[in-house]
Amino acid sequence: MTTDGTTAGLSSYPPEETWDHVESLDAAAWPTKVRRAHRLVPTTCFNCEANCGLLAWVDKETGRITKFEGNPVHPASRGRNCAKGPATINQVEDPERILYPMKRVGERGEGLWERVSWDQALDDIGGRIGRAFREDRHHEVMYHVGRMGDDSYMERVLHSWGIDGHNSHTNICSSGARVGYASWMGFDRPSADFANAKVIFLISSHLEAGHYFNPHAQRIIEGQQNGATVICVDPRLSNTASKADHWFSAWPGTEAFLLLAIARLLVENDTWDQAFFERWVNWETFLREPRPDLDPVFNNVGPALLDHYADYTPAAAARMCGIDEDRIRTVAGIIGDGLGAFASHTWRASSAGNEGGWMVARCLQFLNVLTGSVGTEGGTNANGWNKFIPVTPAHPEPQGRWNELQWPIEYPLSHHELSMLLPHFLKAGRATLDTYFTRVYNPLWTNPDGFTWMEVLRDPEKIGCHVALTPTWNESAWFADYVLPMGHAAERHDVSSFETHNGRWIGFRQPVARRHRELDGEVFERTYEANPGEVWEEQEFWIDLSWRIDPDGSLGIRSQFESWENPGTPLTLDEYYTMLFERSVPGLPEAAEAEGLAPLEYMRRKGSFALPGDQVKVYERDVPEVDLVGADRD
Repeated sequence: MTTDGTTAGLSSYPPEETWDHVESLDAAAWPTKVRRAHRLVPTTCFNCEANCGLLAWVDKETGRITKFEGNPVHPASRGRNCAKGPATINQVEDPERILYPMKRVGERGEGLWERVSWDQALDDIGGRIGRAFREDRHHEVMYHVGRMGDDSYMERVLHSWGIDGHNSHTNICSSGARVGYASWMGFDRPSADFANAKVIFLISSHLEAGHYFNPHAQRIIEGQQNGATVICVDPRLSNTASKADHWFSAWPGTEAFLLLAIARLLVENDTWDQAFFERWVNWETFLREPRPDLDPVFNNVGPALLDHYADYTPAAAARMCGIDEDRIRTVAGIIGDGLGAFASHTWRASSAGNEGGWMVARCLQFLNVLTGSVGTEGGTNANGWNKFIPVTPAHPEPQGRWNELQWPIEYPLSHHELSMLLPHFLKAGRATLDTYFTRVYNPLWTNPDGFTWMEVLRDPEKIGCHVALTPTWNESAWFADYVLPMGHAAERHDVSSFETHNGRWIGFRQPVARRHRELDGEVFERTYEANPGEVWEEQEFWIDLSWRIDPDGSLGIRSQFESWENPGTPLTLDEYYTMLFERSVPGLPEAAEAEGLAPLEYMRRKGSFALPGDQVKVYERDVPEVDLVGADRD
C-alpha cells in the first residue's frame, strides 16, 4: 500500500525512498483491514559473523519494533536472511533478558544480585583498572570475546589502554583451518568467488549451513545455475552435500589425503596452471631442498611433484578415504577443466575436529595454487583482499607488552591465543587477574574443561573482578561480580565487513529506537536512554569506562576518548562515525554527496556501503608509492 492509499504492484521490499513511511495491513487484525504505518530503520544482524543486513520495522504509533526483514541494499545479503535474522525480534522481546546492570551481593555462584546504577559500575570497575595500570599490573586486565560483531573498535580500546589483553575462543573454534591458510598466504581465511566459479569445492557443510551461510549460499546457487560443478566432501549427507553434483563421504580425518591425490592427478594429467605456478610459487626452493639432484629449471618441477607425492595415488586415496577410485579421477578431471575458476572453502569440522586438521586447509589451498585460481574471477581470494576494515584518523598504536597468559612462551608457534589454558595457568599460580571481561562469551560452557573454569571463576583470589557483558544469563555470568546488559542488533553501533563475495563492503549496525526517535526530534546523550530498560551499548561503555580509568588524563588514555570538537568532554559516537566515514572509507563521501547527504547520514539511511573497484588479482597491481615509505626494496 503506498502512502496515498493506492495499491502498488507486487514487490519484494518497499522502495528505499519510502522507508520513512510505509503503510501495510496488520495481519493480526484479519479479517478486519487495519493499516499500520512503519518507519524502516536499517541495521545488521548480530546472530552470526556474516552480519547480514536487516530492516527494523518500527510502528510509528507505538514506537515498538514489530519485525525484522532483510535490507535489499546490503551488498552481501541483498535483502535475504536465514531464520536468525528475523528471529532478532525474539531477542528484543525476550522476557528473560537482562535490562539493568547487576552487582553480586552473595558468594559467587550463589545467585544473589542487586540492581546498581551505571555510574556505580563504571566507577568501581574503572577505579580497579586505573589502579592496576598505575601499579604497572597491565597483564592483570583481560578482555575475552566470543562473537565480535565489530571490526577494530575493541582493538582501538585495548591499544589505548596499552595492554595485550585481547583473548578469544579461536583455538577451540576455527584456528585449525586458519593456520593452514595463513601458512600459504599470511591471511588466515579464504574468500571464494562462488558466483563466478566453474568448480565449487566445499569441505564440511558448516560454512554453507552456518558460517556466512546466507551470503555464501546465495552465490553458490548462482554459480551452480551458471554451470558450476559443486563438489562437497562431508561424512554426512548435509544440506550442502544434498545439493552437490559430487558428494564424497570420506572417512573423517582423511580429507588431506584425498586433496593431495587430486593434486597429483592434476600434475600427472598436465591440467595445472604452470604459468601461474612458475610466476608466484617459490619452486626454486622446492627443487633445492628435496631434489638438489635436479637442475633448478621449471621443467623439472612437474616430475619432482609427481615423485614427491608418489604415495598419493587414486587407488591409495580410495583405500584411505573409502571413496571409489574412478570418482576421484572424474572429479580431478572436472577441476582440471576449470583452471582459474576453482572456488573452495573449508573451516571447521575436518579442520577443527581432527589432529593435523590444519593440513586440510593447506592442501585445499594447494589446489587453488595448482589451478591458478588465487584472486581470480571465480577463484579464491585471501579474505583481506575482500574484507575492509576502516581505521579512524584517531588511531592509537599497539603497545609493546606481551601477555604470556594468552601467548605462553613455551608455545612459540601458537597461531592464536591459547585461551583454553587460562584457568590452568591461574590455578598453577602463574598469574592472577584483577579485572576479567567476558563479552558475549560463556567459557564455562564453550570450553571442554568447564569444571576447571567454574573453579577459577568462583575464586576471587584468582580473578578479582569478573565483568560479564551479555544480553542474557549464561553459566559463566552466574559467577560474575557484575553482569552488564549489552544491546542486540537493534540496540548498538558497530561497523563490520566480511569475506562474503568478490568485493569489499561495510555494514553499519545502529540502535533502532534511538534513530527512530531522533528522526522525530528527540535528543539523547547516550543510547541506553532510548534502549529497553537501561541496556547499554559497548562502544559508549568503553568511552565512559576509559574516562573513569584515567579521570585526570595522566595515563594518556582519556585523550583517546575525548571529543575533538569539544575538548574536555567525552567523544560521542556521532563524532566518531563522522570521522570514520568521512576520512576512512574510499568512495563513501562521494557517494553520499551524490545523494545530498553527509557520509554518516548516508550510512544511517542505507545501513551499508559497497566500496568501488574490483578485487581481482590484486597481487598483480603496483604497490602505491605512499605504501613504500620507510620500506627497503629487495
